[in-house]
Amino acid sequence: MKRTPVRLADGRELIYFDERDDADRTAPDERELPPPPPASQLRYDPLLDEWIAVATHRQNRTFLPPSDQCPLCPSRPGRPSEIPAQDYDVVVFENRFPSFSHRFEASQGWLDDGLVSLRPGGGRCEVVCFTSDHNASFVNLSPERVRTVVEVWADRTVALSEIEGVEQVFCFENRGPEIGVTLHHPHGQIYAYPFITPRTRQMLRSARRHAERTGRNLFADLLAAERRGERVIAYNEYWTAFVPAAARWPYEVHIYPHRQVPDIPALSDAERDAFGPLYLEILRRFDALFGVPMPYVAAWHQAPVHTDRDLAYLHLELFSNRRAPDRLKYLAGSESAMGVFINDVRPELAARQLREAL
Repeated sequence: MKRTPVRLADGRELIYFDERDDADRTAPDERELPPPPPASQLRYDPLLDEWIAVATHRQNRTFLPPSDQCPLCPSRPGRPSEIPAQDYDVVVFENRFPSFSHRFEASQGWLDDGLVSLRPGGGRCEVVCFTSDHNASFVNLSPERVRTVVEVWADRTVALSEIEGVEQVFCFENRGPEIGVTLHHPHGQIYAYPFITPRTRQMLRSARRHAERTGRNLFADLLAAERRGERVIAYNEYWTAFVPAAARWPYEVHIYPHRQVPDIPALSDAERDAFGPLYLEILRRFDALFGVPMPYVAAWHQAPVHTDRDLAYLHLELFSNRRAPDRLKYLAGSESAMGVFINDVRPELAARQLREAL
């Protein structure tokens, strides 16, 4: 894989990841762009012990443009885009409208008599374009291309983990306008957070209690139990995909490597090779379930950069808010206000439907 970093017109970094060594990446970004926005502001919620990012510049980000104005397609004569080249394999670049950024001046403050702490939203946000084909989707990628994407995730996890102040790296994909996508082109994102996210903190607290009580890893025990049960969808020598017993979403699949590793860079070559075919099968099952493209979020759970790496267990969560061919699940009163999910589909039924979908 050939890795070529360049700079866009406003100074943001873009990296080409090519599957061939003769790719020419000398095309310049000929646009006139304003400087990148400053970092967001972080506000601490003392009631929930969480940080909230206030990123007002994102209010003006690109929203569902027509295909001939897609900023993620390759540049064409007279129509420059975020990618200067006229074709590419996989590209990563700094988000033009980042939720977190390393471009800030160190400062902090307080609101509400010192109860609410303020600080800059340091970190970094990147966009990962999986293919130059605007009309494709991740499910259309070849296993070889998925292998390239895994290498890109590993590369960026290592690089972003080295940024001062970054505590967690999150690779994810949102697919479909029903789930909140604002650009149709097949792409994912990577967030380098300046804190450990609430979901990760909760999982690691649970894992720590389990380890203190049993001496074993909670994630490994859950995987072992699921592999003996009825909710397994697919598996190979290195990975297992299953619907969890306490699934929150109508159709939710977790994909675990059989070996406990903290993050994507820790995967072996064999594990990286084996991931793509299994994951593509699960995505095909999602789309076949109702005969329409399934909206989804695919979220990699990686260990924090500096703490509890021995407790963490890399895994991917894939879930959809579609509960029937013509119905979506909305996070309404109980979920949004109280954080208590009400699932409309029994996990055992969801697993059987996904197994029978192909």
